[in-house]
Amino acid sequence: MTLSRVTITIPPELLKAADRKASELARSRSWVLADALSRYLESGVEPVRRVSEGTAHYAPGLGASREAQLSADLQLTVEERVVIAEQTALISSLRGRRPRRDQVIAFDRYEDFLDWKGREALEP
Repeated sequence: MTLSRVTITIPPELLKAADRKASELARSRSWVLADALSRYLESGVEPVRRVSEGTAHYAPGLGASREAQLSADLQLTVEERVVIAEQTALISSLRGRRPRRDQVIAFDRYEDFLDWKGREALEP
């Protein structure tokens, strides 16, 4: 069975109740929530209360610069978008790397140097 990961927002007391039920049944929280959802979908009953996500912290609409960027992006062909996405991914992957610095390392024995050199060769 293939599983999918989802993120939901629920009140803390409902989460605590789900955790208590999971503990009682010796099951995982995911199992309890999936079981509750499947029972709800099978019943066809409307929910007693609805949980709504607050939108107060979101700014309505897009800013002028973001809207201009979106319009420009939508003018591109699919191929151009893929090329730009690949370039962005490459830049992002390089951003986290720190440049190598020159270093002075001393070894007591030649064998220690060879061990160090072997470990250096294994690092990506």
